[in-house]
Parts: sequence; structure tokens; C-alpha cells
Amino acid sequence: MGLIVQKFGGSSVADAEKIHRAARRAIATKEKGNQVCVVVSAMGDATDELLALAKKVCENPPKREMDQLLATGEQVTIALMAMAIHAQGHEAISFTGGQIGLVTDGAFTKARIQSINKQRIFEQLAKGKIVIVAGFQGVTPEGDYTTLGRGGSNATLVALGAVLEADVCENYTDVDGIFTADPRIVKGARKIERISYDEMLELSGLGASVLQTRAVEFAKKYNVPIHVRNSQNESEGTWIVAETANMEHIVVSGAALKQDLIRVTIKNVPDRPGVAAKMFGDIAGANIVVDDIIQTVSDDNTANVSFTVEHGDVHDIKPVVQRLVKELGERTSAIYQEGLAKVSVVGVGMRVHTGVAQRMFKALADGKINIQNITTSEIKISCIINKDEGPRALQIVHEAFALGAGK
Repeated sequence: MGLIVQKFGGSSVADAEKIHRAARRAIATKEKGNQVCVVVSAMGDATDELLALAKKVCENPPKREMDQLLATGEQVTIALMAMAIHAQGHEAISFTGGQIGLVTDGAFTKARIQSINKQRIFEQLAKGKIVIVAGFQGVTPEGDYTTLGRGGSNATLVALGAVLEADVCENYTDVDGIFTADPRIVKGARKIERISYDEMLELSGLGASVLQTRAVEFAKKYNVPIHVRNSQNESEGTWIVAETANMEHIVVSGAALKQDLIRVTIKNVPDRPGVAAKMFGDIAGANIVVDDIIQTVSDDNTANVSFTVEHGDVHDIKPVVQRLVKELGERTSAIYQEGLAKVSVVGVGMRVHTGVAQRMFKALADGKINIQNITTSEIKISCIINKDEGPRALQIVHEAFALGAGK
């Protein structure tokens, strides 16, 4: 008997018919002799609708209250899914994050999972029930609701897979798997059969929205295989697994676009030990993720420090930067540049192949797309560009590395 954790995203449980379809898939998996735990997201656009409603009531809502509100979306779905399984003649029980002891830190709206009490789940699985768990949510040790950030149901999926020692985590979506680029933007994007944890980690962090970065981190740490599949058919999807030697033969596995970035530049920062640690310590303390850090040092013992953040973090970053500007001296100031995007290519094959950067830069130059700055790692190359050129840039680099179907 195997143990399988399945997750159904919002589009896969958007209405009663789709909930019944997801229920049938869970039941079919159980009838093959498996124990089944199901994670569900809020129905359809429910989370977006709750966010919009909150904005109508309060322009900048307190994060704790946002989590109180957003956690309700998944609670609707878990009950309906359990009802659908019951209606089809099988036993199921639904749990919120708090009811299975999914404890997080106190970083409201982007909390991290600290522990899960697996005992309650195992007790119900032993009784032959399908266990339904609310994705995207948990509770602090004090009992406050928290949410795990956009795509957080994926983190719930893989965390459960890890603590339950599942044979596989099946992530059901409205697409056939992981593609070489976003198929909504790039014509000819091709489904990837297998991809390494490291490649998926980079793609997720660079804008690919199929899996949350933290979910991939969990999967890699605990070696949990993830199968990304289409909930509308039985086709094989994409397997996210540990790296194999054969993967290095593929120079670039995929391309990604992260849109709506803001560059923050703090000017005339005193150039002395400890200042950078202070700056980014304060930013990290506000639970803000920064990227693409660049420092330029002047002859007058000052430096300009630039970094990018996602547009959604602008309300959080500005108060932190304002405090830093006041603390660092009269000459220090800050500017914000909006309308940026980041186009990237990823592949473990970059470790053993040369010329990847030149190929990417030439393709963008031939497309008359200006590169504002460049960041690299062992398996990725990223370029900051103007946001309005983002979709075209993604298409260009996708074609430059012959990533499309039939290539």
C-alpha cells in the first residue's frame, strides 16, 4: 500500500462539477490500494475576490487581519470536497491547517511552516478515510491564523508529503506540467518530462508560477518527488526529481519572466564595515525578499546600493528604507524605479557548457532589448529589462536556445 498526497489548485476546484471530478480522482487513487491525503486551494478566484474586498474596506489592511480573512477560502473547499467524496460513497474528513497542528512562524501573509502533527492524519488514514487538508494556511504557536504566501498550497502539499513520508506528491493544475516557458506568453513552449529540484527552484524564484519556491525547497530537502499533472486528463505530467547525470546534456531547460519589479537605490551610503549588514538585516526583519543587489563605490567613501523587490512589497519596503536613510546620514537618499522585469534562462547543463551568456545577450541585443543589469549563478543567467519588453524578451531567449516543441 502506498501513501499519496494530492493537491488540487483553485482552477481544479472552481465549481461543484470540478470538485466532484477531483473527488473521483482521489477515490480512484484510493481504490488502487493507496492511502490518500488531499490538499485543496480556495475555489477559483476566491482568494483574489477576498483580496479585492479587503482593499475596498481598507487600502493597506493589517497583515494579521488579512490572514484571518484569506484563510476562510480554503475552509470552504475542504468541506465541499469531503461532502463530494461522501456523496460518491466513500469516507472522508476535512481539516484546517490548525486542526492538523500545522504550526508556522508569525510572518503574516508569508509565513513559513515549522512543524506538522502527523498523528491526527495517520489516525484517519488508518480508518480508511481520505483526509482533506486546507492548503495555504497554518497557525502560530499562539493560535493566530497565518497564510503561506501566493502559491502556498504547494508548500502544504510538499510539507505533508515530507512528514507523512509519501511515495509521491501529485500537484494537479489546469496545465499539463512544467513548460520550457509560460505557454500563455511564449508560442511553442514545450512540456518538460523531468526537471531537477535545483532547476525548478531557480525557475520558481524567477517567475514560473506553477510551484512556490518554498515547496521546491521542501521537496529537495526531504527528497520528495513531485508530479505536476493536469486535473482534466490522465496524461503523464512533469516529474520534479533529484538531478541525474543525463540532465547535464541539456544546456538550458527553461526560461522564465518575473514581471512588475521595483529597483530601490539607496544613494551616498557610508562605505564602512557593517553598513550593508545593517541595511539588509532591517529589510530581512520586515520579511521582504530582495534580489539583484548591486553596490558601486565612489571616491568620497560612499556607495550606492541598489536591489530589486516585487511590486507587491512596495508598501513594506518604503518605511524600512526611510528609517535607514535617516540613520545613515544627511547625504543619504533613496529613489525607486518602477516598470522593470527580469528574464532568465536556467539549466544544470550550464555547469559544463560555455557560451550560454553570450548567446543570451546577443539574442536580446538583436531584438534591440536593453539589459540594465545582469546576475548569474551556477545554473542561471538573469537580465533586468523594461517591463513592457518582458514578454517579447522571453520569446526571444526561448527561441535562441531552441526550447520550443520539435526543437
